[in-house]
Amino acid sequence: MKKTIETLMNHRSVRKFKDVELTKSQIKTIVSAAQMASTSSFIQAYTIIGVTDKEKKKKLAALAGGQEYVAESGHLFIFCADLYRHSLIGEWENADVTPSIESTEKFMVTLIDAALAAQNAAIAAESMGLGICYIGGIRNELNEVNKIIDAPDYVLPLFGLTVGVPDQHTEVKPRMPFSMVYHENTYQKEPELLKRNLDEYNQQLSAYYDKRTQGLRNDGWSDQMAKMLQRKSRMYMKEFVEGKKLNRH
Repeated sequence: MKKTIETLMNHRSVRKFKDVELTKSQIKTIVSAAQMASTSSFIQAYTIIGVTDKEKKKKLAALAGGQEYVAESGHLFIFCADLYRHSLIGEWENADVTPSIESTEKFMVTLIDAALAAQNAAIAAESMGLGICYIGGIRNELNEVNKIIDAPDYVLPLFGLTVGVPDQHTEVKPRMPFSMVYHENTYQKEPELLKRNLDEYNQQLSAYYDKRTQGLRNDGWSDQMAKMLQRKSRMYMKEFVEGKKLNRH
């Protein structure tokens, strides 16, 4: 139990990997661990695409914003929301499942199922001494990503997960204070209290960046979030998701 907690508390994103591919045994273990995550009503509404083709990895790395480590990792997993097989079950079992699988509720189920599975995979990989990094950048160009993995209707690529042998060591990035995340019984929405906690966190994160970059960066979380959220990104997503016959009503 202690080792599990230590693994969780020592998580950090790894963006530099040694030139070592994952073995089939490692891939099987990681995916099997992902499958053991909780799943709503046993719906298991996700699929994991393992990308081994080097050219495809390079294309995906470019689509993800030119992140070279996506192509250089030991293995790239693409986690997809998946209700395609459920649509086929409807046909085979002569059941009208379309209104359900095209609903916002089932769309949320697919997202949650996929995220839970991915986190199990990440923890399994880290417990094996491997490094990981989530790749949300694949959502920059989902039309192109969709072509590369040939995903049908009801299947939506959500994010990538790079896994490999780490070739770097970074400090654990400070998270928000416990009091900002955990609220007892009711939501704590007092702005002044939040501001005090946020100011403290900003100072902590600023010191982390200052040390990590040797003075080249020292922004706090508030500044980082304000700048990021001012930029409109991936505004095509609603249309793309609905085009996949998901989240329609």
